[in-house]
Amino acid sequence: MDDRLDEWFDDANGDLAVGDLVSAVEKYRRCVELDPSFFDGWHALGMALMKTGNLKEAIGAGLMATTLRPNDLLAWTALSQMYVKGGQIAEAEDAKGKARILSLGGRVVREEHSP
Repeated sequence: MDDRLDEWFDDANGDLAVGDLVSAVEKYRRCVELDPSFFDGWHALGMALMKTGNLKEAIGAGLMATTLRPNDLLAWTALSQMYVKGGQIAEAEDAKGKARILSLGGRVVREEHSP
């Protein structure tokens, strides 16, 4: 991982730990700008945005996380929570269903194996 990305992510986590959500969100945004494929950055950004009440953007970040790792239980669980807070119950139930499949050892997306 890029040293700058590592520093921004660690700083954002520190801000989150002390309750400075605005600063954490800014730093998580920098992380995903530096590396748009950074799953942990998208997941953390979504959770921090949800805590600040910015649900539309939180859902967008949550969707990025599930796109990057479609078989990640935590990502689907978090996305379901975001949808619930946003009043999007059908979407929340769908995300919860995917989380349930994963919790039982299934897969949402079948991973291809190269020969």
